Amino acid sequence: MDILIVEDEPEIAKLIQLALEREGFSCHWCRDGLEALQAFGKQQPDVIILDLMLPGLDGLELCARIRQKPGAKDPYILMLTARGEEIDRVIGLSTGADDYMVKPFSPTELVARVRALLRRSLRHGGQHLVYQTQHFAVDVDQRIATRQLDAGKSEALDLTTLEFNLLATFISQPGRVWNRTQLIDKLWGDDFFGDERVVDTHVARLRKKIEPDPANPTFVKTVIGVGYKFEDVAVA
Repeated sequence: MDILIVEDEPEIAKLIQLALEREGFSCHWCRDGLEALQAFGKQQPDVIILDLMLPGLDGLELCARIRQKPGAKDPYILMLTARGEEIDRVIGLSTGADDYMVKPFSPTELVARVRALLRRSLRHGGQHLVYQTQHFAVDVDQRIATRQLDAGKSEALDLTTLEFNLLATFISQPGRVWNRTQLIDKLWGDDFFGDERVVDTHVARLRKKIEPDPANPTFVKTVIGVGYKFEDVAVA
């Protein structure tokens, strides 16, 4: 597994690299955001460990640009920063980060979080699962999600791994209300580290790709004070 470390402090970058390489990971280090953006286009890492405060192009902007760039891989992003205020966590997650750690950190915990990110997948007991509603179809094994269009046509949805898993979870039980804890348990189980509001980030990103009007969702509805539910007619 390839990991891109984006950190402007050499001592911290070396600490991260040594901890990960001891566990068998292949690491590449960049000192600033612009260098990292170029490296991302060439390397296509599985995980990016990203410092928030970087020279040139900061971590928030870099995270947003990576999420906008198409590529063979959609990497997990672990944001690493000395700033621990709640608003910074929210902003970091809203730009597309998957997890968040505050300096100073434990190298052992960092390795554990990286492993947890790499284990994230939709658990379905090895069955061949295909879910279908009036407007969507999700083939869990082939990792294909489509949306039905007019005149009997359909189009493939370009979803990240987490967006696909989230849609598959929703479409598996139309009408069910899910709270954040249930969605985290369903998608990540005991592998989850971080802020529960990362669920809100992925729901918002999913809505942008499946809703006619993301600001007024038709399918993924918010249940105030509880969580979310998916509304569509199930097809046997």
